[in-house]
Amino acid sequence: MYDVTSKSVFDPFELGSTRPNGNALGEYWVDAFQRTILFWDVMRERSARYYEHKAMPVPNVLSFDAELVLDGRSLEKPVNYLLVRAVPPAGVEIDQRKRPFMVVDPRAGHGPGIGGFKADSEIGVAMGAGHPCYFVGFTPDPEPGQTIEDVMRAEAVFVERVIELHPHAEGKPCIIGNCQAGWAVLMMAATRPEICGPIIVAGAPISYWAGTRGANPMRYTGGLLGGSWLTALTSDLGNGKFDGSWLVTNFENQNPANTFWTKQYNLWSKVDTEAERFLDFEKWWGGHVNLNAEEIQWIVDQLFVGNRLATAEMTTTDGVRVDLRSIRSPIVCFCSKGDNITPPEQALGWIVDLYEDENDVRACNQTIVYAVHESVGHLGIFVSGGVARKEHQEFASNIDLIDVLPPGIYEAVMTEKTADMPNADLVSGDWLVRFEPRTLADVRAIVRPNSEDDRMFAAVRKLSEVNLGLYRTLLQPLIQATVTEQTADLLRKLQPSEIPYELFSTDSPAMAGVAKLAQEVREHRASVGKDNPYLQLQAAFSEQLIAALDGARDFNERLSEQVFLAVFGSPLVQALLGLRANDEPPRRRPGDEPEELAFIEKQIADLKSRIRSGGIREATVRSLLYVGRGGRGPDERAFALLRKMRSEHSEGLDLQQFKDLVRDQYFMLMLDEERSLAAIPDLLPDDMIERRKNFDAVRQLVTVAGLVTPVAEKRLERIEGLFGIGLTAIASGQ
Repeated sequence: MYDVTSKSVFDPFELGSTRPNGNALGEYWVDAFQRTILFWDVMRERSARYYEHKAMPVPNVLSFDAELVLDGRSLEKPVNYLLVRAVPPAGVEIDQRKRPFMVVDPRAGHGPGIGGFKADSEIGVAMGAGHPCYFVGFTPDPEPGQTIEDVMRAEAVFVERVIELHPHAEGKPCIIGNCQAGWAVLMMAATRPEICGPIIVAGAPISYWAGTRGANPMRYTGGLLGGSWLTALTSDLGNGKFDGSWLVTNFENQNPANTFWTKQYNLWSKVDTEAERFLDFEKWWGGHVNLNAEEIQWIVDQLFVGNRLATAEMTTTDGVRVDLRSIRSPIVCFCSKGDNITPPEQALGWIVDLYEDENDVRACNQTIVYAVHESVGHLGIFVSGGVARKEHQEFASNIDLIDVLPPGIYEAVMTEKTADMPNADLVSGDWLVRFEPRTLADVRAIVRPNSEDDRMFAAVRKLSEVNLGLYRTLLQPLIQATVTEQTADLLRKLQPSEIPYELFSTDSPAMAGVAKLAQEVREHRASVGKDNPYLQLQAAFSEQLIAALDGARDFNERLSEQVFLAVFGSPLVQALLGLRANDEPPRRRPGDEPEELAFIEKQIADLKSRIRSGGIREATVRSLLYVGRGGRGPDERAFALLRKMRSEHSEGLDLQQFKDLVRDQYFMLMLDEERSLAAIPDLLPDDMIERRKNFDAVRQLVTVAGLVTPVAEKRLERIEGLFGIGLTAIASGQ
């Protein structure tokens, strides 16, 4: 029998023929065969790392050293979450006066660490800007009886601990919530607004019914499966635990070409250079975690199918309403058109759901900033590598500017820094970020809400409740009586995502001798040239296969959408499920409710009563805001001077007090601009030198960015007159 382990298999000089210099097929055959052996060895290594990673007490993929600060398992209501401090790498200096950052990782099937997976991830970027950083991760298994509310309260305890550890920091912690962690952080902030600083939600689905027909059909899944009864069944088959690999499977089904071919093909075709990157990513992608049945059922019923977060329909067990309008910290929503898990419609739709117009946003004293990337995928938003790096860098560098933005809706617009940019020395990084005011109509143009779709999803919610009730009555008692921990463990091992690790493990008979073969291949590697026609044929075949798989996916998505629309768009089905006539709103509109309107009226009356209160400080800030509203929006250059102005002219105000001052003066201008301006002379001191100093500060702030508009120039002239120091027009771009 021919010995396949002999050197001649791998040495092109001993193929039994001439040197494969002119033998394109022979060269390709040797290269492909060697790549196959190396591919098998990488898969063997993947399995070995998987089981090694799984055996760790707290598996994670953080690229930074970490120190445990607080273990959620020690709380009164134990949870499997942990708060750790990220240890800055050598050469990175941390400024303890800067507000800390706290990155919360998503518990959506995968293990923790993606927020600190790379040196330029969210944690790395924040530390690079000098901020102390903390990370919230979790163990693979939830604590017995753990609920989403328990997790929410634990995260609040974590925030309080971080605040205690940084008593001299200027500003409350900035909290970053990735994907699933985004809505969890927002829930926590809605119930504990007093402890939170700015909140950044990256790729976080919040409005689950939102979407556009013909794209991203994942939102139809709940209806096509008949609601959340299947979630309950899966948890029962897991003996009270939900295997997170099912969630990962849902993600993978969105791109079958990558799942079944591209990922493996890229490794096989570039195995000499791709192995380590593949292994690093698979360490996180394959590290699945579990959820309690109560947790996943709550998530599906309340969020995925119920969509109750976006319309303030949830109440905690102790009677606290979870209303995102209660959040007083700025909310930054970072999403991407290239994200098929959380498209921009689902990331931003809650703004349209909760508010009637931008004035409602201001009346709730909220600042909402959004940034829509053109191409980065779901995971790229968190990893912050390459295409999404600039957004994370600018958010981290300008978090204090975001924190003092007046209430309203803004879009973060980033332009590359150039040598001829005015006052470029005031720009901290490679990009200049400007926060341009937007209206609710601008957000609505992105979200494109559809009342017909809302009725369909409202019908799904009704059907889900019916089917879940039937399952719990007819089948659940039998299944729960049958399933044991042993059968649940067997089912986990038979998961489609688990079987490949078993097949390629070192203990598998199929892998016997692969490591030795791979070592011989590396010693006698014969890579084929890029101009080899068979290599080009291989690439063409791959492209055709990817196109076929993409075509099958597109057909399936179109079919699923058509079925969903046909079934749940039927007036008969909607009537059978208890929905009323078309003139009845399919869900509540919080912005129209009496208590909300009464709250707004009270806020307005209070602010109007204080228009003539204050002094030079209030007059200066009011003037600055008035002139600034005639421009394109604040950027970091102006904020660098604003920080200096605050230290020189604000008599020791801390950031929160300064923020409150800015917001009050902004509201007064919004409510009654003419009356607010007319009151400015009454707020000024008699000392003309002091008046001149403060007016010059306003003028410098307005002109520093080199973006003075004709409207802003006229406004500045009016303020100069109100200050009573004469009219001195300025030139645009001065």
